[in-house]
Amino acid sequence: MHNAKPTHLKLLACAVMSVALGCGTAVAQTTSNEPTHGIDRSTQTSGPTGTPATTGDGGSADTTGAIRSHDEVDGGMAGMNTDNDTIDAEDFLEEASAKGVAEIETGQKALEESQSAEVKKFAERMIKDHAAANEKMAELAASKNLEISDEATLMDKAKTMILEAREGESFDAAYANNQVAAHEQTIELFEKAARSDDAEVAAFAKETLPKLKDHLKQAQALVEATPED
Repeated sequence: MHNAKPTHLKLLACAVMSVALGCGTAVAQTTSNEPTHGIDRSTQTSGPTGTPATTGDGGSADTTGAIRSHDEVDGGMAGMNTDNDTIDAEDFLEEASAKGVAEIETGQKALEESQSAEVKKFAERMIKDHAAANEKMAELAASKNLEISDEATLMDKAKTMILEAREGESFDAAYANNQVAAHEQTIELFEKAARSDDAEVAAFAKETLPKLKDHLKQAQALVEATPED
């Protein structure tokens, strides 16, 4: 395999990091409704993101519905024996990178549309943390000469995970609910990677899991603090 694609992914990660570092002082504006890389930008914000139907074994679930304390969410993993389940290193890096791109895009959308200082603060952290994680994954893929999708394909994979608020639902409630579901799925994916036979992938997953679990706790608190309409 060649390493051109991992390099492409690293370029995407670096671009994402530049957005993350500047997100506290400037909000990205929606550019146009013209398709970019085959994606209908009328349903997206500017900046590096998208929301994927994922490609590994983690599956993807609808992250747009209400997820409050009384709702049940399995992140598309129902019936799976997570004690023995693992994932191939290349599949993990592909899927996790796409999820990171979706997190960044959704965070940018929150910075543009939310009126809540608390929501915006959370979104800024999601952009920064997931951009940094994507950069590390790009470096890991390159070091292993793994073939990860290019920028356009990653954004397309991320497309189905980007937040779309339901009719009658406030943006902030939709964003908070989306973040609970998205992080539940991502944690399950990283727990599988933590059992990988690839020592470096397993180490990266174990190192990242505590931060992802902290993100989930913050998202759950955001749900409780955010009006549904």
